[in-house]
Amino acid sequence: MSFQGIQGSSSRSAPLRVDAQRNLEHVLRAAREVFGELGYGAPMEDVARRARVGVGTVYRRFPSKEVLVRRIAEEETARLTEQAQTALGQEDEPWSALARFLRTSAASGAGRLLPPRILRAGAARDAARERTLVPSPRDAPEQDGGRAGRSGQPDLRLVERVPAGGAPAGREEAGPDGLGPDETDPLGVELLDVVGQLVERARATGGLREDVSVGDVLLVIATAAPTLPDAAQQTAASARLLDILLDGLRARD
Repeated sequence: MSFQGIQGSSSRSAPLRVDAQRNLEHVLRAAREVFGELGYGAPMEDVARRARVGVGTVYRRFPSKEVLVRRIAEEETARLTEQAQTALGQEDEPWSALARFLRTSAASGAGRLLPPRILRAGAARDAARERTLVPSPRDAPEQDGGRAGRSGQPDLRLVERVPAGGAPAGREEAGPDGLGPDETDPLGVELLDVVGQLVERARATGGLREDVSVGDVLLVIATAAPTLPDAAQQTAASARLLDILLDGLRARD
C-alpha cells in the first residue's frame, strides 16, 4: 500500500471546510515534529501548542492520542515502505539498493518516527528465524575420549534458539503502543518483507555482512536520525553517522 493510499484511506469523512482542513494539516505537521523530537509519549497539549490551536481542536479530529499516534505511525511506515520499494526496483546492484534505502530514510528523518512496534516485530522475526548448529546428542563426545559420527565428524542438526525465560521467539507481550509483534499489521508486514528482500539480496551477493539482520537495518534507520536543534547540523550529523554505520554493515574481504 502506498503512502498516498494511507493519506487517502486515513480520512474517510466528508470534505472539510478550508479552515478545518488547514487546522488538520497544522495538527499533523505538529504531531510529526513533536513525536519526532520527544517520542510517541509526548502529550497532546504539546501537539496543540506546536500547531497553535486549542487542544480541543486536536481532540475534535482525533478523539484519543492513540488515534493520532496510529495515524502518524501508519503514514511513516508507508513512507518507509515506498522508499524501500523504490530502492529495490531502481537499483540493480543489491548493496547499492540497500544503501540507497538507508540514505533516503535517513535524509527524510523517518527513523525519528519509526513505530516501536516495527522495531519489536523486526527483532521478533529475526529471533524466530535464528537457528544454530549444535552436535547431535548421540554423537556428542563421551567422557572416555568421545567418538565422531560415521563420517568422522559429529552429525549436525538445526535447533531453534529459545530466548532466556523459555518463551518462544516472537511471542512477546504487546508493547506500550498496543500492538505486539504477532498481531496483524499489514503495513508493518509489508515493510518487513521489502526490507527483508533488500537484506537477503545484499547478503547473497557478498555486499552485506552475513550476521546483519532485518532488525539490525531497522535499528540503523532509527539510530541515523538524531534530533538536534539546528536543522543543518542535524542533516550533517545524520549523513555522517549513516556513513559510519554503512561501513560497519559492509562485508569484509
